[in-house]
Amino acid sequence: MKEQQGVRRIKLSWKLAAGLMLFGLLIVASAIVIGFFTFRNDTRKLYNDHAYDIAEEAESLFTDEEWVFYADLVTRNARGEVSEEELEAARNDPRYLELRRQLDELRRAMHANDIFVSVMDRETVEQAIASGDSQDHIAGILYITDSYVKEDESFPLGYIGAFNASFAKTTMQIVDSGKRADDYFISESQFGYNTSAIRPVIRDGKTVALVTVEIPMSTIQSTLRQFVLRSIGLSAVVFALILTLVILFTNRMLTRPVLQMARAASTFVASRQEGRALEKSPIAELAVNTGDELEVLCGSLKGMEQDLATHIENLKRVTAEKERIGAELNVATQIQADMLPRIFPAFPERMEFDLYASMDPAKEVGGDFYDFFLVDDDHICLVMADVSGKGVPAALFMVIAKTLIKNRAQLGESPAEILKNVNAQLCQGNEAELFVTVWLAIIEISTGRGLAANAGHEHPVIRRAGGRYELVEYRHSPAVATMEGIRFREHAFELYPGDRLFVYTDGVPEATNAEERLLGTDRMLEALNRDTEAEPDALLANVRRAIDAFVGDAPQFDDITMLSFAYNGPEKKELTLEASVDNLEKVLAFVDAELEAMDCPPKTQMQINVAVEEVFVNIAHYAYAPNTGSAVVRMETCSDPKRAVITFADSGIPYDPLAKPDPDVTLSAEERQIGGLGIYMVKKSMDEMRYEYRDGQNILTLIKNLE
Repeated sequence: MKEQQGVRRIKLSWKLAAGLMLFGLLIVASAIVIGFFTFRNDTRKLYNDHAYDIAEEAESLFTDEEWVFYADLVTRNARGEVSEEELEAARNDPRYLELRRQLDELRRAMHANDIFVSVMDRETVEQAIASGDSQDHIAGILYITDSYVKEDESFPLGYIGAFNASFAKTTMQIVDSGKRADDYFISESQFGYNTSAIRPVIRDGKTVALVTVEIPMSTIQSTLRQFVLRSIGLSAVVFALILTLVILFTNRMLTRPVLQMARAASTFVASRQEGRALEKSPIAELAVNTGDELEVLCGSLKGMEQDLATHIENLKRVTAEKERIGAELNVATQIQADMLPRIFPAFPERMEFDLYASMDPAKEVGGDFYDFFLVDDDHICLVMADVSGKGVPAALFMVIAKTLIKNRAQLGESPAEILKNVNAQLCQGNEAELFVTVWLAIIEISTGRGLAANAGHEHPVIRRAGGRYELVEYRHSPAVATMEGIRFREHAFELYPGDRLFVYTDGVPEATNAEERLLGTDRMLEALNRDTEAEPDALLANVRRAIDAFVGDAPQFDDITMLSFAYNGPEKKELTLEASVDNLEKVLAFVDAELEAMDCPPKTQMQINVAVEEVFVNIAHYAYAPNTGSAVVRMETCSDPKRAVITFADSGIPYDPLAKPDPDVTLSAEERQIGGLGIYMVKKSMDEMRYEYRDGQNILTLIKNLE
C-alpha cells in the first residue's frame, strides 16, 4: 500500500498475486469437486453392478418349476386361498429350507446386507396409488424368502411387506418391461448407506418374481474422504509452487515495467498541474526492454508526451481565441437583443390594445425576430419572422430584413407591398441563399380592421372574445428572398374588443423532446387554452412552461419566438338606458357632447343627430314591442382620420335594417311603399353603416367622417 494525494492504493503486484491466487483456488476447487462426483458416481455404479451380479446368482438357485410354484403360492396366500397348514408345510419343506440356506451363504460370501425374493401384488399397488391412500406403506410385497443380515428380522414365505409409492412405481416399471432399471438405487436410512438391485425373473416371457439385493457402501464414504483430503493436500503443494513461480515471472516481466511507467507518467502529470518545468523528462528517461507489448507501450508513452506538450500549447492558443470569440458573441447577443423591442408595456398610454413578445435563441444569436411599432396614431404594425439557418449568418440577415420591413411599413405601404419591396432588396447579392418567413399585419386601432400577409410562416392563432384559441389556416405566399418578382397575397381580418392574436415561429410547435417527438400545434393550443383570459405576458409564460415540461432535458434546437396581441377596442364612452322615446333627448345630448369636443362642423353634427334619432326611435318602437328593454349607445371618436363611430346595441327581436331594399325615391309619396325611408336617409347621410347579430344582440354601427 502507498499514500498518494491522500488516497491509499493497492500495488499492482499485490492485486496480481491476489488475482492469481483466487484464480488458482477456483481451478483447484473445481477440479476437486468434479473429481469427487466422478469418483463417487463411478464407485456407486460399480457397487450396483455387483449387486445385480449377486441377484443373477440368486436367481440361478431356483428351478423354473420352483419359481412358478412359489410365486403362485404367495399370490394365492395374499388372496386368502391358502390354508395356514399348507403355508406352514411349504415353509418346512426341506427343499425350501435348502434354498434359504443357499441364499444366506451367498449373502455372506458377497457381503450383502439383504437378498430377498418376492412377488409384487400389482392389483393392490395400483389401487393404492390410484386412491392416493397409504402412499408410504403400500402392502404390495409378497415374500417368497428373505436372507437379511439380522436373521431374526428376515421375512418368511408368504409374508406381506410394504413399500412407498415411488419405489412401487419403479418396481411396476421393472415388472412391465422385464428389464433392470436404467438408473441405480441409492438409499441412506436406518438400514445404512446401501445400493439396491431389483432383477426381474422372467419365465415364459412373463415376470413371475423379483430378486432384490442390497449391498452396503459404507466403505465408499471413507474412500471419498481420503480422496478429497489427498487431492487438497497435493493441489495445495502444486498450487503454491506454481503461484510462486508465476508471481516472480510476472513481477519481473510485467509489474516492474508497468510500475516504472506509472511513476514516470504520474511525475509528468503532477509537474503539468503545478506548472513546474522539469529538467529531465521522467518518461523520456524510461528504459523498458522486454521485447513485447510493454516495450511498444513505453515507446508510445514517450510519443504521447511529446504530442501532449504540443497539444497543450495549441490548446492555450485555441482557448484564448475561443474566449475572444465568446466575448464578441456576447456583444452580438446584446446588440441583437437591443434591436428587438423589449420594454413592456410597450405603449402604456394606449388603452386600445396590449401586447407582449419574447425571443429565446437556440445559440448565442438567432435568426428569429419580432417587431411592433406604430405606423401612425391609428395603425400598428406587427411582425413575426424566422430566418433560415442559425448563428451569426442568420442574425446578420435578420438585422437587414427587420430594418427593411420597418422602413417600408413607415412609408405607409400595405403588407403585400412591404414584402414585395423587401423581397426585391434581399434577393440582391444573396449568395448565401438565405430566406426569411414573415407574418406581417397592419391593424387599424380604432376599428380593429387589419390587413395581413403571410410569406411561408406558421399559421397565426386567434381567440375571439370569450372563446378559445384556434388556428387560422389559409394559403400562404412563398418565403421572402426565395426568388425575385414574387407577388404576395394579403387578406383582411377584423378584431373585436376582447379578441386576441398569438403568432410564433416554428421553434414552438417543433420543440423536440428526448424521444424526438415534436410538441405540435395541438399541444401548443392546449397550453394556450389552459387560461384563455391570461394577459399577453402570462400567456407566453404558460406556453413556455408547456414547452419546457415537454422537452425536458433535451437541448433546444431552434429559436423560440412568440408574440401575443390583445385588442381592447378604441376608447369608448357608453350610455345605457331604457329604449323609450322619452330618453331621446338624453341620447342626443350624449352624442352632441362628444361631437362638440371634436369640433364637429354644425352641418355634420345635424346629419349625425338626424341619423341617431331615426335609429333610436326605431329601437324604442319595435325592438321589444309590445314590451320594453334597455339600449346601449357607444360613442367612439378617432383623430386620424377625424371621425365618429356610434354603435347601438339592444337585446330585442333580431332585425337587420340593412337587409331591406332601399325605397324608390323617384316615385311620388302616394306611389311609394310605406317604411324604409328613414333608414335610407341614414345610409345616405353616413359614410359607412354596419349591422351584425352577435351574442344575442342587434348591433348597428354608424361611421361619419368629421372632416
